[in-house]
Amino acid sequence: MTEILSDSEADGRLGAGWTRTGAVISREVELASFPQAIEVVNRVAELAETADHHPDIDIRWRTLTFRLSTHSAGGLTAKDFDLAAEIDAVLAAL
Repeated sequence: MTEILSDSEADGRLGAGWTRTGAVISREVELASFPQAIEVVNRVAELAETADHHPDIDIRWRTLTFRLSTHSAGGLTAKDFDLAAEIDAVLAAL
């Protein structure tokens, strides 16, 4: 099983734009258009499938909210922060 990170470990791994509320990290971004937002969702979906770790994604027109937590472990793990970094890379490539 994947090891749950302590609060201080989780806080130390938060990337720019990410916030932590308990056992969930989240990031909200606004894209230039609805099609661009869907393009980002599709790219993240491919990464999530490869990692077998799936974020909650809320789509509100051009605004996307990503939420990550390792539900099977009952908290935040390295898997959450690894996928968050991959999401950041997708956004940076726009």
